[in-house]
Amino acid sequence: MNAANFKEVHPILGTRDLETALRFYVELLGFSLAFRDASNPTNYAGVRRGGVEFHLQWQDETEMGTTRLRFLVEDPDALFEEYSDKRVFHERTRLADTPWGTREFAIYDPDGNALTFYRDLKKSEMK
Repeated sequence: MNAANFKEVHPILGTRDLETALRFYVELLGFSLAFRDASNPTNYAGVRRGGVEFHLQWQDETEMGTTRLRFLVEDPDALFEEYSDKRVFHERTRLADTPWGTREFAIYDPDGNALTFYRDLKKSEMK
């Protein structure tokens, strides 16, 4: 079996006010808005500057200390299979296509940090 090739990581920073956070990063720090979700109000968005992209997500007080990392991988199915016998899955771990256009699964590290491994389905269709 071939090892899965990791491509990128997109950290997710928690915020109590997404609009204020977006203004800070875009207007003050020179990032551009990469995307935002369609919910009203928006609770998830990404910002980019040069080759760096990270995401911002509204979180309640109990989640503010939690870090989430999203790893762009070539084949989440292969990685899911690789991890399937390593006892890293939690009861809600599922490999699935999402409404936001990715195929992904998530796990937690021993400290409770969330790690999501995904492939962008829209970009994959263009290849």
